[in-house]
Amino acid sequence: MQLLRDSIEKSVFGVCSYLGQKMGVAASRVRVYFLYTSFVTFGSPILIYLILAFWVNVRKYIRRKVYFILD
Repeated sequence: MQLLRDSIEKSVFGVCSYLGQKMGVAASRVRVYFLYTSFVTFGSPILIYLILAFWVNVRKYIRRKVYFILD
């Protein structure tokens, strides 16, 4: 079950796990709050999620490039 959860998190950009690590909260809690706010606000957090997913991927790309240049 843990392997399935890890693969799903990686395939959806890992935004919830990233936010959970930064805030010191379990990723499952972040996912639950995200779902609750999505239902309450009629889906507007989906836009925020996509923006955060883009930002996380850009940061990974920049860090990879910096490490490549330093090597």
